[in-house]
Amino acid sequence: MRNISPELNIMIKASEKASKALIRDFGEVEKLQVSSKGPSDFVSNADTRSEKIIINELTKSKKNYSILSEENGSKINKDSKMTWIIDPIDGTTNFLHGVPHFAISIALKSGNEIISGLIFDPIKNELFFAEKNNGAFLNNQRIKVSNKKDISRCLFATGGNQYEEIGLITRKSGCAALDMAYVASGRYDGYFQNNLNLWDVAAGIVLIKEAGGIMNNIDLNRKDSMHIKTSSSAINEKMLDKLKNF
Repeated sequence: MRNISPELNIMIKASEKASKALIRDFGEVEKLQVSSKGPSDFVSNADTRSEKIIINELTKSKKNYSILSEENGSKINKDSKMTWIIDPIDGTTNFLHGVPHFAISIALKSGNEIISGLIFDPIKNELFFAEKNNGAFLNNQRIKVSNKKDISRCLFATGGNQYEEIGLITRKSGCAALDMAYVASGRYDGYFQNNLNLWDVAAGIVLIKEAGGIMNNIDLNRKDSMHIKTSSSAINEKMLDKLKNF
């Protein structure tokens, strides 16, 4: 592992520990698809269990940092400037249906800025991570956003309601965190979605910026109703023109 901050090291260890439980739970949820009870309660418990593992690991050495998490909400500790932002399973609907496309997302916010973040896909064993002014990486390999210039050849990720007649080739994966990680690594050329939560996008924000991408202004004091439009600089103006009514 390249030189990283102590905080990011803690985040990586927390995600790896939580992923072991998630992989085990995912194997069980696939079996529950044929049961009469169904997997919903099981997945809710898996979500809570993953979050508890992550918070326990993060607070072992950083007890004073504040926390914003999907399941437990906001907790202001002595250090109100530094905040862990946690999504224990982004892509829970995929998880619920046995679709192997979900991720753990953890970010660290300092004041009004995301300074480090990771998105870990435990099924594919892909760890995307970034720190401010230190680049973006996938499993220790440097990543950059796409350099395509012809928007007709680009692939975009989105979510929520279907967006027809915008003239873009789109995919809906059901996992906002991985959509943003894929933009950072050049797999997708851009991503746009409305009505997201901060824990869905926090880690992706620093990943895309450090990978050379462009993103609309984000109010990090909000926790929900966030709108994301992001891509490489090569096609950003063209994408925004297509999305002017989005």
